[in-house]
Amino acid sequence: MKMKTTIIIAITISLALPLSAAYENWTNKEGKTAELELVEVIGDTDAKEGVFKMRNGRKVNIKLADLAEDDAKRLAEWKPAAPEVPAGEPSVFDDILEGNLVMLDGKKLKKNKLTAKPTKLYVFYYTASWCPPCQAFTPSLVEFYNKNKNENFELVLITSDDSEDAMEGYAAKKNMPWPQLKQSKAASFKQKFDHGVRGIPSVIVCDLKGEIVSTNGRDLAELKKLVK
Repeated sequence: MKMKTTIIIAITISLALPLSAAYENWTNKEGKTAELELVEVIGDTDAKEGVFKMRNGRKVNIKLADLAEDDAKRLAEWKPAAPEVPAGEPSVFDDILEGNLVMLDGKKLKKNKLTAKPTKLYVFYYTASWCPPCQAFTPSLVEFYNKNKNENFELVLITSDDSEDAMEGYAAKKNMPWPQLKQSKAASFKQKFDHGVRGIPSVIVCDLKGEIVSTNGRDLAELKKLVK
């Protein structure tokens, strides 16, 4: 029997090699147990099969129906591990952004940590809820972000509102998909990084060293070229 032979071979190999966190015990209906690494599940419902790696590097397929009840359930519910998110390069903005970002969750701004730092650029959107031109421009920027977001850049909103409530209402009304610097940290950011903003809305593009790449980020066609 192929399953039985495979399990016996795997057991023999597992006794000769050190344990690895990737390898787990799997038991068939006959009670034979082997240390194998489940790397993929193929098929669907009762026709599922696990693709297992043995310690000698060989791969073998084992049907869900051939496994003991608990292990059959484990295989049926198995999901591949999420890929590691690249950490991104350090930037001059890390100190002030770390721990001070919020992001829209439903209708509320909640504490947020970047899942991945951008690899090339930060796009800073200077705006406020009380600014009519900002209200008019923001939907276009939301659409741009949703269509073009990639690992190269992150957009961070820098508010000129005088309260978190105003900032939150603005974010909710416009369905903002990007992180925002806390209102209480906006003045410190503007003091530390003088981007020459004299009016809003303003979109400033910077590299990770803090050098200004463009002060004309409101030109979304040009912005698209920069963030590719």
